[in-house]
Amino acid sequence: MNLIPFNYPYFTGKESEYIMDAFHEGKISANGKYTQLCQEFLETKYGFKKSFLTNSCTQALEMATLLMDLKPGDEIIMPSFTFVSTANAFALRGCKIIFVDSRRDYPGMDENLIEGLISKKTRAIVAVHYGGIACDMEKIVALVRQYGLFLVEDAAPALEANFRYKSGKIQALGTFGHFAAFSFHETKNISTGEGGLLVVNDERFFQQAERIRDKGTNRSAYFEGQVDHYEWVSLGSAYGASEIMAACLWAQLQEQERIQSKRRKIWEWYDQNLGELLNGYEWDWMKSPDHAVHNFHIYYGVAKTKQERDQMISHLKEKGVMAVFHYQCLHQSHYYLSNKPGPLKLVEAEKYSQRLLRFPLFADLEIEKIANLISRP
Repeated sequence: MNLIPFNYPYFTGKESEYIMDAFHEGKISANGKYTQLCQEFLETKYGFKKSFLTNSCTQALEMATLLMDLKPGDEIIMPSFTFVSTANAFALRGCKIIFVDSRRDYPGMDENLIEGLISKKTRAIVAVHYGGIACDMEKIVALVRQYGLFLVEDAAPALEANFRYKSGKIQALGTFGHFAAFSFHETKNISTGEGGLLVVNDERFFQQAERIRDKGTNRSAYFEGQVDHYEWVSLGSAYGASEIMAACLWAQLQEQERIQSKRRKIWEWYDQNLGELLNGYEWDWMKSPDHAVHNFHIYYGVAKTKQERDQMISHLKEKGVMAVFHYQCLHQSHYYLSNKPGPLKLVEAEKYSQRLLRFPLFADLEIEKIANLISRP
């Protein structure tokens, strides 16, 4: 049986052409022609103040922690139901992670619980836009301003997703925080295999971000003629993405509207038909809060029990369809429990960890094929 995979990366046909062009340009390390094209495109289209291509979203988050000059013992508030990179970036700086529960209506962090977790040691709130679905940014931004905190948007899958104000105005995710991190991993709408983006919206950090990405040196200032030599000036690492990755990204960005259109059709088909095709299963199907304009990154259902979720996985596998669960709560992880005495109970996050199931969603997924496969006998 040919299994329908959970994900399959989209190939535009231009990737190899642009990669070869990068070789002909004579520069395939970081910060060349295609890096500049991608960064300028993203800044213009979404209103990002300054963007920096990185090798991964994980690296983008690590850069943000260095820009904030975080110290051991600083407290960072984030959801437990998130990918491990969200927490790892801060744990590497010795920060204390304060986990917040998920919402009842969708897996994102419960914004109403955040204020009760803020202390004198709190330095930042990390707003994780789960599945490309916006957090309530009005509430979070208000807290950040009230308490003088940093705001980091973990927008890994959220390119092309927006926040909707009560007035109806929409604003791109990644433009609210002092910093935002995006992913171009193989599983994302726009993919380069690996790859990421750090967005810096506070101009105080533009120059320092350049230094951190250049291994902690003032290399960029040297090449721009601002200094007569370059040297080690701060902490940093080799965060810059290669021109090969940037060339691949440029091909994807040029096809973005087509990719989004294809994903939208599949998402809407799921939303209209999945419940009927899988009749007999009483599931809660994906719904977005009114404030979120999502980007068709994910389609999921939430079972009544873990056993029912596992039964669905087996049923779909027998039909030739690969469906998968998502994150395991970080507050229940071996690493967290081994470093903090006593368990933490986050009811909603644990619910999603045990009962949420994601269905295949990629641009070239054949709707007719999956419809025939997953319908119950």
